[in-house]
Amino acid sequence: MEKTPPPEKSESFSKNFNRRIANLGSPRRIPDAAADAKSEAEKHADREDEAFIEEPLSESETALILEEVDRFLANSSDARDDGSNLMVEIPSSVLSLCKMVDSMTSRFYSTKIPAKLGSDPDLDSLFFEALNRISKVAIKLSEFPSTTASIPSLNRTTTSLQRAMSLLDEEFNALLKECKHRESDSKFDKKALKQSSFKSSNESTDQHHSAVPESSDPDSTKEEEFPSFSLETISKMKRIAETMICAGYEKECCLSYSLLRQSSFKGILNKYGYENISIDDIQKMQWEILQSEIDKWMAVVNKCSSSLFPGEWKFCDAVFADHPFIAHTLFSGLTRGIVIKLLNFANAVVLTKRSAEKMFKLLDMYETLRDLIPAFNGFPENCRTELISEAEGAKRGIGEAIVGIFYDLESSIKSDNAKIPVPGGAVHPLTRYIMNYLKYACEYKETLEQVLQFLDPKVEENRPAIIDENDDESPRKSQLAYQVTMVMDLLDANLAMRSKLYRDASLRYIFLMNNGRYIFQKIKGSSGITELMGDRWCRKRSTNLRRYHKNYQRETWSKVLQCLNHEGLQVNGKVSKPILKERFKSFNAMFDEIHKTQSSWVVSDDQLQSELRISVSAVMIPAYRSFVGRFKQYFDPGRQSEKYIKYQPEDIEGLIEDLFDGNTASMSRRRT
Repeated sequence: MEKTPPPEKSESFSKNFNRRIANLGSPRRIPDAAADAKSEAEKHADREDEAFIEEPLSESETALILEEVDRFLANSSDARDDGSNLMVEIPSSVLSLCKMVDSMTSRFYSTKIPAKLGSDPDLDSLFFEALNRISKVAIKLSEFPSTTASIPSLNRTTTSLQRAMSLLDEEFNALLKECKHRESDSKFDKKALKQSSFKSSNESTDQHHSAVPESSDPDSTKEEEFPSFSLETISKMKRIAETMICAGYEKECCLSYSLLRQSSFKGILNKYGYENISIDDIQKMQWEILQSEIDKWMAVVNKCSSSLFPGEWKFCDAVFADHPFIAHTLFSGLTRGIVIKLLNFANAVVLTKRSAEKMFKLLDMYETLRDLIPAFNGFPENCRTELISEAEGAKRGIGEAIVGIFYDLESSIKSDNAKIPVPGGAVHPLTRYIMNYLKYACEYKETLEQVLQFLDPKVEENRPAIIDENDDESPRKSQLAYQVTMVMDLLDANLAMRSKLYRDASLRYIFLMNNGRYIFQKIKGSSGITELMGDRWCRKRSTNLRRYHKNYQRETWSKVLQCLNHEGLQVNGKVSKPILKERFKSFNAMFDEIHKTQSSWVVSDDQLQSELRISVSAVMIPAYRSFVGRFKQYFDPGRQSEKYIKYQPEDIEGLIEDLFDGNTASMSRRRT
């Protein structure tokens, strides 16, 4: 005999439910005086609810109804188990139960009777107990043969159940919305993110910070039991969800939960200023604007991994504690949608045009995704594997972009071969750019090592080990160290080539000293580069600096010192006055030319400038003082003496202090 299927849920309930779903999250319009009156349909609905309301039954009457219903359910189960006739007489208590459920539902709906769901624990318990019975009765009656005796009872039971489920669904929505409003009203403070922009035109990194909201409550760092929910609210929602699912209204319950939690998450993300941006819009964005969007993205990802996702999982698992599969499905659906949107943003950023300054933001994004992936380990298995795979793919894409940009640093040095020398032998802009870039890159040393090793682990095996000369330590095989060494070698070669653009050999060494000093100071100021390259490598660069210094002194001052040499001044055992005059004239001319020329040269490092002046004074002043002291007696006092002995030793010392100032007017000021 065919069984009568359970009747469909009434069309009116479905329409009302769908209308409520469509209006989720939309603000209620504040009624004005003209719209305050209820429509005729609403008045009719209120009259229907009030018509259902009867005087509450006594405890003994209620207990009797529930006892008879339990007996009916037990007899029906026994009849099914022993294979006897499935038809069991439907007692009048079933109709009484329907009336009791209708009456309680109407009381909760009524605006005239102050009895709301949740306001009276005893009444709530009785209501849920009655719903438990009536849902079982509806299921049991649907199993009866199709007869005129069971269909009216089945229809009556289902109708009462639907009205009650509609009430529970509205209460479930209200509780979820209450949480949403609390989350939206949360106050946030602004917190600066790690600064990670690089400008080649400035030695210091940008002071560009993007402000992102952060909880201002000092206790907000403490882990909450549930996000924005009280334990009492959790208990209510759990009870409603359990009742709706057991009554066959799982779909409606899950849809309400899913839509409202998605809306709540969207509100939280909007608080961080994060919005979904299309791939095309990301491609068109100016880098300064995109940096700000990346900062917001990182703040959202960190917030999701640290608190939002773990909190949502605990909440979902608590509401659907008796239905783990449903909890897993709902949580997976919610988080997957959010994670995929976040990963799409990362993938879109990777597709933008590559440039050197973008590497540091990409490193921040790489670290953010790296820290996000472990959070997925606590997710349900049905979404864990997929999300980890998606995140690893996005992380790999970012890593490939980082490696490409970092390797392009070599190409940028090779292609920078302009034939115009820097005025005054100053530090070349390329030197500033490369050293600041490397210094900042080494602040991400561990991450860069990880990226290089992860993306190309075999490269290290094929590249020679970096071994310092006379270094007894084990050779380092760091791929990052190799890459930094390659960049430094290329920079050194580029500077050596540029130094040859100067015709003056002395200026050539000033240029090499300036750039070498700048490089050395950057290395000393960066523990990351020092750790990568080692102390011996750094000391070798210091040795090169001293060599440039000696070469400068030899090229500039050796010829001047020859003028002050005592040898060759005597003829037949006497000092030759013409030769002596020629020596002073040569000295004056050479010194004037050096002073005029090298006062316009630039040594921006104060310590190097001081060292150069001291070293020049150390060789020139004693030699000049000795020469003048011994031979000035051979000139007549007055005009002849002033003509040839143009400077006193103190004058020479003062003029040396003008050197390397980058000032072409220093000599004229001295003379005036």
